Amino acid sequence: MRIKDDKEMEAHVVDGNSTEAGHVIVTTIGGKNGQPKQTISYMAERAVGQGSFGVVFQAKCLETGETVAIKKVLQDKRYKNRELQTMRLLDHPNVVTLKHCFFSTTEKDELYLNLVLEFVPETVHRVIRHYSKMNQRMPLIYVKLYSYQILRSLAYIHNCVGVSHRDIKPQNLLVNPHTHQLKLCDFGSAKVLVKGEPNISYICSRYYRAPELIFGATEYTSAIDIWSAGCVLWRTICLGQPPLFPARVE
Repeated sequence: MRIKDDKEMEAHVVDGNSTEAGHVIVTTIGGKNGQPKQTISYMAERAVGQGSFGVVFQAKCLETGETVAIKKVLQDKRYKNRELQTMRLLDHPNVVTLKHCFFSTTEKDELYLNLVLEFVPETVHRVIRHYSKMNQRMPLIYVKLYSYQILRSLAYIHNCVGVSHRDIKPQNLLVNPHTHQLKLCDFGSAKVLVKGEPNISYICSRYYRAPELIFGATEYTSAIDIWSAGCVLWRTICLGQPPLFPARVE
Protein backbone atom coordinates (compact mmCIF):
# COMPACT_ATOMS: atom_id res chain seq x y z
CA MET A 1 0.00 0.00 0.00
CA ARG A 2 1.27 3.46 -0.86
CA ILE A 3 0.23 6.49 1.16
CA LYS A 4 -0.21 9.55 -0.99
CA ASP A 5 1.67 12.55 0.39
CA ASP A 6 -0.52 15.60 0.01
CA LYS A 7 -0.01 18.70 2.12
CA GLU A 8 -3.30 20.18 0.93
CA MET A 9 -5.42 17.30 2.19
CA GLU A 10 -8.01 18.14 4.81
CA ALA A 11 -6.83 17.74 8.40
CA HIS A 12 -9.12 15.30 10.19
CA VAL A 13 -9.77 15.17 13.93
CA VAL A 14 -9.12 11.97 15.87
CA ASP A 15 -9.61 11.06 19.52
CA GLY A 16 -6.61 10.41 21.72
CA ASN A 17 -3.41 12.29 22.40
CA SER A 18 -0.87 9.86 23.86
CA THR A 19 2.72 9.74 22.64
CA GLU A 20 3.67 6.74 24.79
CA ALA A 21 5.51 3.92 23.02
CA GLY A 22 3.06 1.45 21.54
CA HIS A 23 0.12 3.86 21.38
CA VAL A 24 -1.62 3.73 18.00
CA ILE A 25 -3.24 6.75 16.35
CA VAL A 26 -5.63 6.10 13.47
CA THR A 27 -6.51 8.95 11.12
CA THR A 28 -7.92 9.49 7.64
CA ILE A 29 -6.60 11.56 4.77
CA GLY A 30 -8.25 12.43 1.48
CA GLY A 31 -11.95 12.68 0.71
CA LYS A 32 -11.55 16.23 -0.59
CA ASN A 33 -11.77 17.47 -4.19
CA GLY A 34 -12.41 13.95 -5.44
CA GLN A 35 -9.46 12.44 -3.59
CA PRO A 36 -10.05 8.89 -2.28
CA LYS A 37 -10.03 8.47 1.47
CA GLN A 38 -7.17 6.55 3.06
CA THR A 39 -6.96 5.30 6.63
CA ILE A 40 -3.52 5.53 8.20
CA SER A 41 -2.37 4.12 11.54
CA TYR A 42 0.70 5.41 13.37
CA MET A 43 2.35 3.64 16.29
CA ALA A 44 4.33 5.94 18.60
CA GLU A 45 7.86 4.61 19.22
CA ARG A 46 9.76 7.23 21.21
CA ALA A 47 9.96 10.95 21.93
CA VAL A 48 12.80 12.63 20.01
CA GLY A 49 12.24 16.24 21.04
CA GLN A 50 10.35 18.24 23.62
CA GLY A 51 9.94 21.89 24.50
CA SER A 52 7.48 24.67 25.23
CA PHE A 53 6.00 24.08 21.74
CA GLY A 54 4.96 20.51 22.51
CA VAL A 55 6.60 17.22 21.62
CA VAL A 56 8.09 15.49 18.57
CA PHE A 57 7.94 11.71 18.52
CA GLN A 58 9.11 9.01 16.17
CA ALA A 59 6.32 6.82 14.85
CA LYS A 60 5.81 4.03 12.34
CA CYS A 61 3.07 3.87 9.74
CA LEU A 62 1.54 0.43 10.22
CA GLU A 63 0.28 0.25 6.63
CA THR A 64 3.64 0.89 4.96
CA GLY A 65 6.29 0.40 7.65
CA GLU A 66 7.57 3.92 6.99
CA THR A 67 9.14 5.79 9.91
CA VAL A 68 7.95 9.37 10.36
CA ALA A 69 8.30 12.19 12.87
CA ILE A 70 5.10 13.64 14.32
CA LYS A 71 5.22 17.09 15.87
CA LYS A 72 2.32 17.60 18.26
CA VAL A 73 1.45 21.14 19.37
CA LEU A 74 -1.45 22.56 21.36
CA GLN A 75 -3.74 24.41 18.96
CA ASP A 76 -5.74 27.51 19.87
CA LYS A 77 -9.12 26.96 18.25
CA ARG A 78 -9.47 30.70 17.59
CA TYR A 79 -6.51 30.91 15.23
CA LYS A 80 -4.95 29.13 12.29
CA ASN A 81 -1.56 27.55 12.86
CA ARG A 82 1.14 29.62 11.17
CA GLU A 83 3.64 26.77 11.12
CA LEU A 84 1.19 24.58 9.20
CA GLN A 85 0.42 27.39 6.75
CA THR A 86 4.14 27.94 6.19
CA MET A 87 5.02 24.27 5.74
CA ARG A 88 2.31 23.81 3.13
CA LEU A 89 4.26 26.27 0.96
CA LEU A 90 7.61 24.51 1.24
CA ASP A 91 9.09 22.05 -1.25
CA HIS A 92 12.87 21.84 -1.30
CA PRO A 93 15.48 19.07 -0.86
CA ASN A 94 17.04 20.95 2.07
CA VAL A 95 13.77 21.57 3.94
CA VAL A 96 11.99 18.85 5.90
CA THR A 97 8.88 17.58 4.11
CA LEU A 98 5.38 17.85 5.57
CA LYS A 99 3.55 14.68 4.55
CA HIS A 100 0.15 15.55 5.98
CA CYS A 101 -1.47 16.62 9.24
CA PHE A 102 -4.35 15.81 11.54
CA PHE A 103 -5.88 17.10 14.76
CA SER A 104 -6.35 15.11 17.96
CA THR A 105 -8.41 15.84 21.06
CA THR A 106 -8.13 14.95 24.74
CA GLU A 107 -10.68 14.20 27.42
CA LYS A 108 -10.36 17.85 28.49
CA ASP A 109 -11.41 18.88 24.97
CA GLU A 110 -7.94 20.24 24.21
CA LEU A 111 -7.12 20.36 20.51
CA TYR A 112 -3.68 19.33 19.25
CA LEU A 113 -2.25 19.75 15.77
CA ASN A 114 -0.13 16.82 14.59
CA LEU A 115 2.32 17.54 11.77
CA VAL A 116 3.46 14.31 10.09
CA LEU A 117 6.99 14.92 8.81
CA GLU A 118 9.66 12.89 7.09
CA PHE A 119 11.99 11.33 9.65
CA VAL A 120 15.66 12.30 9.58
CA PRO A 121 17.60 10.59 12.40
CA GLU A 122 20.39 13.03 13.26
CA THR A 123 21.02 16.75 13.76
CA VAL A 124 24.02 19.00 13.26
CA HIS A 125 23.98 19.43 17.05
CA ARG A 126 24.51 15.71 17.59
CA VAL A 127 27.19 15.56 14.89
CA ILE A 128 29.07 18.40 16.64
CA ARG A 129 28.80 16.58 19.97
CA HIS A 130 30.07 13.35 18.41
CA TYR A 131 33.27 14.90 17.08
CA SER A 132 33.73 16.95 20.25
CA LYS A 133 33.57 13.82 22.45
CA MET A 134 36.07 12.12 20.15
CA ASN A 135 38.32 15.18 20.54
CA GLN A 136 38.45 15.44 16.76
CA ARG A 137 37.73 18.20 14.29
CA MET A 138 34.80 17.74 11.97
CA PRO A 139 36.15 16.86 8.50
CA LEU A 140 36.31 20.01 6.41
CA ILE A 141 34.33 18.36 3.62
CA TYR A 142 31.39 17.98 6.04
CA VAL A 143 31.72 21.58 7.22
CA LYS A 144 31.56 22.76 3.62
CA LEU A 145 28.72 20.40 2.75
CA TYR A 146 26.58 21.42 5.73
CA SER A 147 27.29 25.13 5.24
CA TYR A 148 26.29 24.97 1.59
CA GLN A 149 23.05 23.18 2.36
CA ILE A 150 22.14 25.54 5.22
CA LEU A 151 22.60 28.57 2.98
CA ARG A 152 20.78 26.84 0.12
CA SER A 153 17.76 26.23 2.35
CA LEU A 154 17.79 29.85 3.52
CA ALA A 155 18.05 31.17 -0.04
CA TYR A 156 14.94 29.14 -0.85
CA ILE A 157 12.76 30.19 2.09
CA HIS A 158 13.88 33.84 1.88
CA ASN A 159 13.73 34.39 -1.88
CA CYS A 160 11.20 31.85 -3.15
CA VAL A 161 8.75 31.67 -0.26
CA GLY A 162 9.40 35.01 1.46
CA VAL A 163 9.65 33.53 4.95
CA SER A 164 12.22 34.09 7.69
CA HIS A 165 12.92 31.08 9.91
CA ARG A 166 13.97 33.03 13.04
CA ASP A 167 15.37 30.04 14.94
CA ILE A 168 18.40 28.74 13.05
CA LYS A 169 20.50 26.56 15.37
CA PRO A 170 22.23 23.15 15.18
CA GLN A 171 19.24 21.40 16.77
CA ASN A 172 16.99 22.56 13.91
CA LEU A 173 19.26 21.23 11.18
CA LEU A 174 18.55 17.57 10.49
CA VAL A 175 21.20 15.34 8.92
CA ASN A 176 21.01 11.96 7.22
CA PRO A 177 24.13 10.20 8.60
CA HIS A 178 24.51 8.06 5.45
CA THR A 179 24.11 10.68 2.71
CA HIS A 180 24.90 13.82 4.78
CA GLN A 181 21.90 15.53 3.24
CA LEU A 182 20.81 18.37 5.53
CA LYS A 183 17.25 19.54 6.07
CA LEU A 184 16.01 22.65 7.85
CA CYS A 185 13.18 21.94 10.29
CA ASP A 186 10.99 23.55 12.99
CA PHE A 187 9.10 26.43 11.43
CA GLY A 188 7.29 27.28 14.66
CA SER A 189 8.90 30.74 14.78
CA ALA A 190 8.87 31.34 11.01
CA LYS A 191 7.14 34.43 9.70
CA VAL A 192 6.77 36.59 6.62
CA LEU A 193 8.51 39.84 7.59
CA VAL A 194 6.73 42.89 6.19
CA LYS A 195 8.69 46.14 6.00
CA GLY A 196 7.27 48.71 8.38
CA GLU A 197 5.46 46.18 10.54
CA PRO A 198 6.90 45.51 14.02
CA ASN A 199 7.95 42.04 15.14
CA ILE A 200 8.98 40.67 18.51
CA SER A 201 12.69 41.02 19.25
CA TYR A 202 12.80 38.13 21.74
CA ILE A 203 13.21 35.51 19.04
CA CYS A 204 15.96 33.05 18.02
CA SER A 205 17.92 30.96 20.50
CA ARG A 206 20.31 33.01 22.64
CA TYR A 207 23.68 32.00 21.22
CA TYR A 208 22.49 32.39 17.62
CA ARG A 209 20.67 35.69 18.04
CA ALA A 210 21.66 38.58 15.75
CA PRO A 211 22.91 41.86 17.33
CA GLU A 212 19.81 43.82 16.31
CA LEU A 213 17.65 41.37 18.23
CA ILE A 214 19.88 41.58 21.29
CA PHE A 215 19.44 45.35 21.25
CA GLY A 216 15.67 45.02 21.03
CA ALA A 217 15.00 45.89 17.39
CA THR A 218 11.42 45.20 16.33
CA GLU A 219 11.97 45.90 12.64
CA TYR A 220 14.49 43.55 11.09
CA THR A 221 15.02 41.44 7.98
CA SER A 222 15.86 37.87 7.01
CA ALA A 223 19.49 38.80 7.61
CA ILE A 224 18.98 37.55 11.17
CA ASP A 225 18.91 34.01 9.75
CA ILE A 226 22.23 34.58 7.97
CA TRP A 227 23.82 35.71 11.24
CA SER A 228 22.53 32.58 12.96
CA ALA A 229 23.89 30.42 10.13
CA GLY A 230 27.31 32.02 10.62
CA CYS A 231 27.19 31.13 14.31
CA VAL A 232 26.35 27.53 13.38
CA LEU A 233 29.33 27.48 10.99
CA TRP A 234 31.55 28.61 13.87
CA ARG A 235 30.34 25.69 15.98
CA THR A 236 31.12 23.17 13.23
CA ILE A 237 34.65 24.52 12.76
CA CYS A 238 35.55 25.18 16.40
CA LEU A 239 34.35 22.00 18.08
CA GLY A 240 34.46 22.03 21.86
CA GLN A 241 34.60 25.80 21.92
CA PRO A 242 31.84 27.89 23.53
CA PRO A 243 29.34 29.67 21.30
CA LEU A 244 30.71 32.59 19.31
CA PHE A 245 28.99 35.11 21.61
CA PRO A 246 28.34 33.39 24.96
CA ALA A 247 27.81 36.60 26.97
CA ARG A 248 24.75 36.60 29.21
CA VAL A 249 23.09 39.67 27.74
CA GLU A 250 19.70 38.83 29.20
